[in-house]
Amino acid sequence: MANLLDHDITGSIGTQNYLCTILWRNGRLLMDEPENVGGEDLGPDPFSTLLASLAGCTLSTLRMYIDRKGWDIPEIKIAVNLTQENNDVFETIITREISFSSNVDEETKNRLLIIAEKCPVSKILKNKITINTAL
Repeated sequence: MANLLDHDITGSIGTQNYLCTILWRNGRLLMDEPENVGGEDLGPDPFSTLLASLAGCTLSTLRMYIDRKGWDIPEIKIAVNLTQENNDVFETIITREISFSSNVDEETKNRLLIIAEKCPVSKILKNKITINTAL
């Protein structure tokens, strides 16, 4: 099975608590934790980065679909967050709220909701994930 990315995402951390450098195709991303947990807040934390992936994928998927349909929806907005519960089973609940800068009828909203669920990152998060770790 082929990788989705042509090149691995790589990362490193030195001696500064929580400050990670993540390298991707053509750039560098700093990840850090907020000051209230010992970081310096120099970049998004891992939860924010995960949610940003979902937000960006959802917005791009919706924009491609809207453009293909020729609909006049000039701006799409999204807000995402998560909670975690540890009852009998550890569960993460992600909320995703999508809004538009113009009036969109209910039929179109319902169709866009279906399309949002089809964004690739949404599919990844909703299906089985296996993480193979090696040293």
